[in-house]
Amino acid sequence: MTTILIVDDEYLIADILGFALEDEGYMTVTASNGKKGLDVLTRERPELVITDFMMPVMDGLEFAKAIRAREECKNLPILLMSGAQGALGREHPELFKAVFDKPFQIAQIIDMVKQLFPPDKH
Repeated sequence: MTTILIVDDEYLIADILGFALEDEGYMTVTASNGKKGLDVLTRERPELVITDFMMPVMDGLEFAKAIRAREECKNLPILLMSGAQGALGREHPELFKAVFDKPFQIAQIIDMVKQLFPPDKH
């Protein structure tokens, strides 16, 4: 089962997205900022990261750079969700597989996740 790390300081967004992905057969873990996300990344070894941009402690750009600095995470796909900083995220295609502007349709993110990791058929 594919594990997805969702990092967002808005718990409601993380929970709703997590529940939607779990309904599609994925396992999700969450963190409220990039620093906590790095701890979860080490512990859970997710196959995909979905992160917000604007967060306390460590923003999404700093978080993505910290992920890429880890040898074992060089190819880990990262999806960015952003209310105001989507353009900044798009300037870094080496960090983000895709950028979703808030408010986004959850179906758009689920479609991207399914493209990257087709759900198990069993």
